[in-house]
Amino acid sequence: MTVTTPNSSHQGGNSLNVSSSAQPQSTAVLLVNSHGKYLLHLRDAHKPICDPGTWSLVGGGPEPGETLDEAIAREILEETGLVLPHVAPYTTARAHGPNVTAGNIQVYTARWDGVAHDLPVSEGIMFAWFDVATMEQLSMCPWAHKVIKAHHAEHPAPQVPGPRDGAGQGGAGAVKNVIGAHLFLKRENCTLLGLRHASTAFAGGEWHALAGRVERESVRSCLVREAYEEAGIAIEPADLSLVHTVHLLDDHENAEPRLQLFFQASRWDGEPKVREPDRCTAWQWWPLDALPDPVVPYIRAAIEGILAGTAYTELGWESAAPAPDGR
Repeated sequence: MTVTTPNSSHQGGNSLNVSSSAQPQSTAVLLVNSHGKYLLHLRDAHKPICDPGTWSLVGGGPEPGETLDEAIAREILEETGLVLPHVAPYTTARAHGPNVTAGNIQVYTARWDGVAHDLPVSEGIMFAWFDVATMEQLSMCPWAHKVIKAHHAEHPAPQVPGPRDGAGQGGAGAVKNVIGAHLFLKRENCTLLGLRHASTAFAGGEWHALAGRVERESVRSCLVREAYEEAGIAIEPADLSLVHTVHLLDDHENAEPRLQLFFQASRWDGEPKVREPDRCTAWQWWPLDALPDPVVPYIRAAIEGILAGTAYTELGWESAAPAPDGR
C-alpha cells in the first residue's frame, strides 16, 4: 500500500478534522469508483456494535503494534478481499454513541472500479455502490455520511460514460462483460430450479437456475463444477449443449453487462440435493408451463426462449440504445 499525505486544503479546510492532540484510534476508507459512487457496507443490526443496522465504511482499529496505515490495509483485505495500490489519508472524524470504543477515526481514500455484490462478505450484511443523492434515503452511519458529503463537495462526481452512455459508440466507455454459466435440466416437461436463501445479496427468496460465474475456466467446466458443488449432480462436459444466451444489462449496483449462457444436459447422474444451504435452501422440479413466483426475470426469459426455439434474448438494453437521430 502506498500512502500519501493529504494536501494543505484538506488539512486546513475540512471541518471534520479533530484536534491534533486527539490521535485517531481507528481507521476507515472512502472507496470511490470512476462514476463518483461510494462503496458502503451494511452493518449487522442486532449485535452490540457501534452504529448497528446502518450503511457505513470499511475499516476498523489497529491490532497491537500496527500503525494506522497498516491497519487500514489489513481491514480492507479482511473485509473485502481487496489489495489496493494507493490508499491516501484524507481527514479525521469523530464517532459518538453506544458501543463506540475508538471515537477518533483516521479516514483514507482509495479508488476501485468493481462489482460490489461480487465482494466476499466476511462480516456485516452486504456491500453496495451509492451516489450521494441516494444516501439521503439510507440509514447512514452519521459520521460516515458527513465524511462522504465533505469529500463529494471537494471532488464532484466525474462525467465518465457508464455502460449505458457508451452504447452504440464504437467502444466508447467500454466495460468487460461477465459470463455466467446456467444449467437447464429437463425431465418430464419440468425443469430444475433452486430457491435462493433470503439473505443472499442477489435474488434473495427467488427461484433461480443452477448457475455460476465463469472464472479462469471453460464455460462447460464451470457448469460441471457448479452442478456438483451446489446440487451433487454429476455431468460430463460432452453432454452439455448451448441452448440459449441472454445478454443482460442490469442497473443493480452499476454492475457490468452479463452474458448468461444456458446449457442443457442430455444426461446426468444423481438427484439434486441442497449442498450449499447458505445460498440455496431447496431444489425443485417445476412444470415448464407453470414456473414459480417469484423467479429471477432473466431465468424466466431464457426458459421461454428455449421453449420458443430462439437462441438469443436481450434484457435491459432498450433504454441504452441511442435514438435514431443520434441524440
